Parts: sequence; C-alpha cells; structure tokens
Amino acid sequence: MQIYLDSSATTAPRFEVIELVNKILVEGWGNPSSLHSWGERAAITLEKARWQVADLINADDGESIIFTSGGTEADNLAIFGVTSNYSEPQHIIISSVEHSAIENSVATLETKGWQVTRLTVNREGRVNPEDLKNSLQPNTVLVSIIYGQSEIGTIQPIETLAKITKNHSQALFHTDAVQVVGHLSVDVSALGVDLLSLSGHKFYSIQGAGALYVKKGVNLQPIQQGGGQEHRLRSGTQALPAIAALGLASSLAQQELESESLRLRELRDYLIELITSECSYLSLTGDKYHRLPHHGSFILNHSSSQITGRKIVRDLSLAGIAISAGSACNSGTSLPSKVLLAMGYSEQESIKGIRISLDRTTTKEDLQWTVMVLRQILS
Repeated sequence: MQIYLDSSATTAPRFEVIELVNKILVEGWGNPSSLHSWGERAAITLEKARWQVADLINADDGESIIFTSGGTEADNLAIFGVTSNYSEPQHIIISSVEHSAIENSVATLETKGWQVTRLTVNREGRVNPEDLKNSLQPNTVLVSIIYGQSEIGTIQPIETLAKITKNHSQALFHTDAVQVVGHLSVDVSALGVDLLSLSGHKFYSIQGAGALYVKKGVNLQPIQQGGGQEHRLRSGTQALPAIAALGLASSLAQQELESESLRLRELRDYLIELITSECSYLSLTGDKYHRLPHHGSFILNHSSSQITGRKIVRDLSLAGIAISAGSACNSGTSLPSKVLLAMGYSEQESIKGIRISLDRTTTKEDLQWTVMVLRQILS
C-alpha cells in the first residue's frame, strides 16, 4: 500500500492540469512576447491564467498578478523589490517562524545594515498583534508575516496584523500565503495586504509557477534584468505550460474550495484525535484551532535521542507511507527546527517533529493505516 501524506511539500497534478500542459506543449508553445499568431495564442493563454489566479484571491485587477517560478521567487521579489527603493537601510518586521525564503532574504539585508525585528510567537506559533504594534517605527518600510506556517500549520491573524500596520505606519504589508491559497478562501482586499505570495504546486498544479500579488500603486523594483516581461518586474520568457496549469488549478480550486476545505478539516481533526489517543509518544504542535485545514504536526515526547523526526519519516517510507520532518525546504538537515525553537521547544525536542499533510485523495482508511503503522514503529 502506498499512501502520500506530504502535500505541504508538493501535490500531485490534477488530471485536467496534465491534459492542459500536454496540449500547450504540442499546440500552444509560442512565446507570449512574439507578435505573430503563435505568440498571440500564447499571450491569450498567459492572460487567461493571470485572471484565473486573480479571481482565486479576489484581486480586482489581473495586472496585479506577477508570475514567478514559485513561492520562493515571489517572496524574494516582495522583500528585495520593496527594499531596493531605498538608498539607505531602513527597518523591516517579520515573524520568528517565517519560511526560509523570507528569513534568509531578510538576513541578507541585515548584513547590509538593515534593522530587522523578528516578532516572537507563543507556544502555538501565533504572533501577538500588540507586539507588532509596539515594534513599528517611523522607518519601518515593510512587514512580512507568514499566513499559514508550513511546518506546524498555524494560521496567523493576517487581517488584524495588516490593519495594525496601516493604522500605525506607512509600511507595506506582505504575507507568504503559499500554504493557504487553494485550501482556504483568500480575499486580498478584505485582508488589506499590499503583497501576497502563492505557488501552484501546493494545490495540484505542476512545479515551476507561482505568483506575487502586487496591490495597485505599490512600487517594486525588479530583482533581475532582461526583456521586461511581467510588467517589467520579472524579466524572462514566461513558463507558459506551468503558468497555464497554475491558472486552471486556480479555477478548479475556486470551484471546490468550500466543500474540499470542509472535508479536509474534518479529516485533519480525525487524524489529530486518532494520533493523540493511540500514539502516546506524540503530541500536537501548532495551534489546534487556527490551523491549515489539511495539516497535522506532532512532536515526539520520547526521551530516546535515537528516535528523531527524520527516523520516523524513513521508517514510514519503508512501509510505503510518505510524511515529512518539518518543512520540505529544511527536512534534509539534522539540525533542530528553527520554528520549534522559536515556539519554546528545546534543541533535543526540536529534532523530533513530524508533519502529516493531507490532499484531495486522502481517506479515513489512509489515516487509520498510517496511525497503525506509526504506533508499531514507536512501540
């Protein structure tokens, strides 16, 4: 039996998406910047995808969608696109549980004299809005807070945080919503954000295409130079098959969002109940209530230093079951999880985290089998 429970790392492309990609590779492979009919057909495909993504996040202007290679590039464009507007270092605020695409970008700015405030989180991984209010300074130019944390599943109060930022400063507000878009309803206008990152392969598209939402009037500088594609913010010939796939996946996600989010939430709660009742060595991490609908994360409370999250992942893999030890971007390291450390766990505890993330194919039977195997491994 093969069971895939690592959708926060990536998801299997939908059949409809694969069909569209194949069709474009055979019939619609033109360069969208070309003036002949091949280019015109490609440009129509590109702009259709732009509006499909805009509709998914309720952006009223398709031109606010800038296509990138994925969430990491979208995050980098947000950080460096804003900060490149300033000739002198200013102040940035992020959380202490950001994705490495944000944390590492900001750390680079620190080496150049930028002042960075990292907001602490509670034991559930949530930012205190008052901490943000107290951290804003006259020279704060950007606040970037992750929407749904990929390792522990906690959702931040983005609407509240964005409102505080707007009421008490002139700073722009960005959120990394890579784990949220396609799984929960997202309305950029209601959230009050200026910038938002997303990635298609997290909701059944193919790898290689993401987007940055840029609110009208927000000034960004490009981080790479070239032919001036994507409104001069992201030069380079667009990856049309991947972008079209992202557009179709966005439309399909929008159609099914309410019912699928509810189904996944019920499965997630079932998983959490099953593990905490049958696997005494595992405890839930992250916020139980403010949580991604498809995400369960746990920490091993066994005293043995031999049993780590990575070992559990390997043992389950031998049984044909795929989970992860934290974020896929950092699961290859044996170092303690920075996210769990930020939440107050010890170094010894922070190498014992696992993540189980569900997708549109997951069933109760999958979870029952997984927990049975997990219980045997831990015993």
